[in-house]
Amino acid sequence: MSVLRTPDEAFENLPDYDFEPHYHALQDPELGELRMHYLDEGPRDGPVVLCLHGEPSWCYLYRKMIPVFAVAGMRVLAPDLIGFGRSDKPSERTDYTYQRHVDWVTQWFLAMDVTEVTFIGQDWGGLIGLRLLAENPDHFARFSIGNTALPTGDTPMNDAFLAWRQFSQEDPVFDIGFICNELGNGTLNEAEIDAYRAPFPSDEYKAGARQFPTLVPASPEDPAREANLAAWRVLEAWHKPALMCFSDGDPILGG
Repeated sequence: MSVLRTPDEAFENLPDYDFEPHYHALQDPELGELRMHYLDEGPRDGPVVLCLHGEPSWCYLYRKMIPVFAVAGMRVLAPDLIGFGRSDKPSERTDYTYQRHVDWVTQWFLAMDVTEVTFIGQDWGGLIGLRLLAENPDHFARFSIGNTALPTGDTPMNDAFLAWRQFSQEDPVFDIGFICNELGNGTLNEAEIDAYRAPFPSDEYKAGARQFPTLVPASPEDPAREANLAAWRVLEAWHKPALMCFSDGDPILGG
């Protein structure tokens, strides 16, 4: 097992990304110490907004939202999931599981020692973040999710997801900048596309990104099923504010 770390120079001069990096040392019982990167912007005494990115992006996804929140007086925490952005990247695909991602984010989140949090999650940020919220509900005041889910394996995946999963496993290049632009309806400029590529200087850095589509619970036999069902029971009783933001343009979760 080896852990890769994208060189710092890969993150220099990225458009709309002038944020100071912060790091937290995670302790994994099998992988040892992993360095998790996160952004911490806005006043330290402001209400906390937690932004979790999805697949195959990194916290660069929130570059335009973070200043808006900060100017409004909010403290914004935006981590890079392990395997993404400036966070460490275990090199073996078997190093990544759904449960491990939840455990990694939970360990980091609890170390931040924050309460009354507003959670914002997109794509895998929702799959992980809704588990985090459901397992630590007293830390959260509200949440908003967009184009994400909390699957238990009971609903068959649609053709668009199956095609994406196949592409993620078979495409020889898996160009993450190209993918992010496609997922964004082709609205990114070349500098932004390169910024999404920045954490992945070669294919060996993409183990986490390649693995994510295979970790979505797609059958009742999935190991995440019981934990996700438990999270659903918490969410079904949720009485605090919640905002759903779903785009019809998403072929997998549209509407």
